[in-house]
Amino acid sequence: MTRIFARTLSRKKVMSNDGKLIGTLKNIRVDFDSGQVLEMIVHPDQTFVTDGYTLEDDKLLIIPFESVKDIKDYIVVDRYLARR
Repeated sequence: MTRIFARTLSRKKVMSNDGKLIGTLKNIRVDFDSGQVLEMIVHPDQTFVTDGYTLEDDKLLIIPFESVKDIKDYIVVDRYLARR
């Protein structure tokens, strides 16, 4: 994957690899020692069923960054890898 500045990720839509809108990126978690992005914090779309996903404060999805497949107009994630 190419290098991307964190500011370009702000408010990007997060989609699953099967075309379902998951939500909007709210924040990211980074390991400051290694510089590696660990997780994305996503505000889920009202139509997205969050069963089986890790939730924070019962309203925000936590998606591991390793599930990201592509970043262009949308952040595309593997829906099965996004679950924990």
